[in-house]
Amino acid sequence: MDTSLFESVDQYIGNLLGDEDAVLKGTLKSMKDAGIPGINVSANQGKFLQLLAKLCNAKKILEIGTLGGYSTIWLARALPADGQLITLELEQAYADVARQNIIKAGLDPVVDIKVGRAMDSLAALDAEDSGPFDMIFIDADKPPYTEYFEWALKLSRPGTLIVADNVIREGKVLDDNCDDERVSGVQRFNKALADNKQVTATIIQTVGTKEHDGMAIVVVK
Repeated sequence: MDTSLFESVDQYIGNLLGDEDAVLKGTLKSMKDAGIPGINVSANQGKFLQLLAKLCNAKKILEIGTLGGYSTIWLARALPADGQLITLELEQAYADVARQNIIKAGLDPVVDIKVGRAMDSLAALDAEDSGPFDMIFIDADKPPYTEYFEWALKLSRPGTLIVADNVIREGKVLDDNCDDERVSGVQRFNKALADNKQVTATIIQTVGTKEHDGMAIVVVK
């Protein structure tokens, strides 16, 4: 695969239609300065998520995996003034960076960062009747993707849009003998998704600055 071509086309799309402003660029810089892994979505993927949120008229969004708040900002900008986005992050240091970026974006009134194990936070959200959410974005550690998906269903309603990132792993999902737990995690998720009768779903392959991967697009029946 010609990855340089994919990156050039990604840049072409971004130059034409991207909205990566100074706040978003500053978010990426703050992540790099803080040593946060650069495993966030690309600018074009962020814009795609924002469009999906607008298409489903999302007023309540749940994000599993915050990092430095880059995708959080893209998603939160799709919300109306009375909207809400809850984002879950394991690492306090990452959440602190994300909080500052969200404040700089002027989005702190609509964004709530919850720090701790995602499984615990999801259980707490369910116990507090915080759902249903209109859109749920899963982009966290890969081994428990299936469990995140099961929690997402509990916090959904008919019509909820669920998006899960990184489910192709440069095509490594085709290798049944791969010993990478991230790959086996999304293989298990993809199979669970295919077997689930509560949803209508597909997976789109993605290429660009984030190389070759894919996103699962799911609608709850």
